[in-house]
Amino acid sequence: MKPLYTAIVTAKGGRDGRIHADEPALDLPLSMPKSLGGPGGQATNPEQLFAAGYAACFESALRLVARMQKRVVDDASITAHVTLGKADTGLFKLAVALHGRLPGVAPAEAQALMEAAHQVCPYSNATRGNVDVQLVVVES
Repeated sequence: MKPLYTAIVTAKGGRDGRIHADEPALDLPLSMPKSLGGPGGQATNPEQLFAAGYAACFESALRLVARMQKRVVDDASITAHVTLGKADTGLFKLAVALHGRLPGVAPAEAQALMEAAHQVCPYSNATRGNVDVQLVVVES
């Protein structure tokens, strides 16, 4: 792999700590969600951060494949649903549902664009075979 960019973030205190990066500046508190027995509140959590990264990266991949196919998806958006769960084996696992809203694009074509983006997106490539990822077209 030829490195293009490396993000460096330090976490301290686990799910009830903070994350910090020097460049660009990032400093956020973390808090365990109430549904996992934590206090919840205004802080973020690892699943939200993963969902944000995946949604942004996937939408960029979607726009790339749409441009390559000469399709316009200017108003497209991706909402990532990241679920933390427990497998039958007792291990914690993640599952992802990527909900794509592509106004003005027929549902079958939107699904095809999302499938193509799923082959391009670095998050999809990193999770393939390890995380159940569903692609859902949301009709506008």
